[in-house]
Order: sequence, then C-alpha cells, then structure tokens
Amino acid sequence: MKTVAFFNNKGGVGKTSLVYHLAWMFAELGRRVVAADLDPQANLTSICLDEDRLLQIWQSNPRPTIYSAISPIQKGVGEVALRPLEPVSSKFALIVGDLELSSFEDDLSQSWSQCLDRKERAFRVTTAFARLISQAGEAHGADIGLIDVGPNLGAINRAALIAADYVVIPAAPDLFSVQGLENVGPRLISWREEWKERQDKRPSDLNFALPEGAMRPIGYVVSRHSVREGRQVKAFRNWLDKLPGIYRSKVEGQVGADIGIDSDDRCLAQLKDYRSLMPMAQEARKPMFLLKPADGAIGGHQGAVRDCYHDFKLLAQQISDRMSL
Repeated sequence: MKTVAFFNNKGGVGKTSLVYHLAWMFAELGRRVVAADLDPQANLTSICLDEDRLLQIWQSNPRPTIYSAISPIQKGVGEVALRPLEPVSSKFALIVGDLELSSFEDDLSQSWSQCLDRKERAFRVTTAFARLISQAGEAHGADIGLIDVGPNLGAINRAALIAADYVVIPAAPDLFSVQGLENVGPRLISWREEWKERQDKRPSDLNFALPEGAMRPIGYVVSRHSVREGRQVKAFRNWLDKLPGIYRSKVEGQVGADIGIDSDDRCLAQLKDYRSLMPMAQEARKPMFLLKPADGAIGGHQGAVRDCYHDFKLLAQQISDRMSL
C-alpha cells in the first residue's frame, strides 16, 4: 500500500471533503482504500458516518478508533492494537477518528527529541501512526492509504506525515491559503530532513521497521474557486496565479517559476463549487458525484453531478499516476 497525506495548515480549503471524495472515487475505480482520520477534530469521520453510528462507536469499550489503537503505546503497556476498520463501502474502509487523539500531542513532541538519544520507546511512539496505517492496509488489502490531518504544524501532524509516502496540498484562491502554503512547504522540508537524522540514530536492536517518511510532494489542488461564464472571478484569479511560483519555491525548494496556473503541471486540479451539491451529499451520506434524483439532484444539478464525477475521476487518475499505483 502507498500512502498520501493531504496537508495545509490553513483550514477551510476543502481538505477533508477532498479526502472523502477521493476515497470514494478510488473505490469507484476499483482500488481498495483505507482512509485514516488523524485530525483530532474527527471531521472525516463525521462526514463518513451518521450520528447514531458515531454514538455506538464512541460508547464502545474499547472504542474502534485511532486513539484506542495507539493508547497502549501512550500508556506504556503495549504495541499499537489495530481495531476493526469501519466499512464505508465495499472497498473503502476508515480508521475512525477520536477527539481524545489530541492528548497524544505532548507524548509525540517529547518523543521527537528523545529519538536523538536513541531511545526505543521514542521511536515506537513517533512511528505509531505509520505502523497502524500499515496494519490497516494489510487487513483491508488496500492499494492506497489516504491520511487526513488537522490544519496545524504540531507534533500529531508531523507523526502523520512520517507515515506518508506522498503529500498533496489542498489550497484555495485567497491570501490565507497562500500563506498556509508558504508555511507548509518549509515545514515539510525540515520534517523530512529531521526524520532522516533520527533514522540514523535508531537503536541497533530495534525490532520493528521505520517508515521512510518520504513525504514526496506531488502537487496541489485548488478547491472552491468560483467560475462565471467559464472564467474565474478576477479577485480569485490574482491569487490562483501566485500558487505555481510559491509551490515551487516553498514546497520543492526551487526557484519560483513565472508560470500561470492553467499551464502548471503541479496543479492536479481546480475544483469548482458544484452548485449546491454538498448539502445534498451530506444528507444522503454519499459523495457529490454519486447523487441521484432521489437524493434531490434534479434538473441542472445532474449536470453538476456529472461534472463532479469527471473532475474527481481525472484527479484520482493524476494522483495514481504520480504515485505509480
């Protein structure tokens, strides 16, 4: 299984919706998918499951959630313990999120420093997410693992990114999203370098494999840009054309290119608003591109459903090609 994280420290860029729809689309295309909700706010989980099922899960003992799976390591009483995955469709399974995951932040922060002292437990804590996602992939027979994280630069996200072979950066055409891209790029570069330094400090008797922590950036996705008569609204266009240069300079560490977004091969997709499909999709508990007239997608909405399917299919194929799936 190959893994890809979706990461921007600016919220409101459609990241979780992007992960959800791509998980469904990969499944539509015949891939077996595991999605890991590593955001302590558990937004991906709340999109996938209705409140009755969430209540059942969070009242279970032990909970079949990400926090329950890593808690033996946090408590120092054992290894990660994979809990049953939550089936969203026949090919799409979820590692359920948990609000209590935020309590793991301090332990991850301390362990990051302690890896430099060659402490086995520090490596065990730091790589807990990576081992758990790997186990989930084996259990589900998955081809691809999608990792959803919160909009911050903290220790939980650093550990989540260590589990990622690849990274996609969701963005929006506005000042704050561009600033988020400028923050994320240098942090990815530093995390990658710092993890390599720690790999070189691994104890000689370590009895589990460490993830590569490659975090290879494969591009960015622009969400929620308005289109009027086939052209982006002018205010958004100004920000759109800043993204190619910033991505190259801040994420890839190269000299920023003087190139427009429409000819930028790092731009994986420019996703539209798709009318008012999202509220219908949330009500129906399905992706926008699978909405039917019975779900309320009638008249002009069906054209938007077809456009949405086409756009996400192309995006999934782009990501597959760049990950060599």
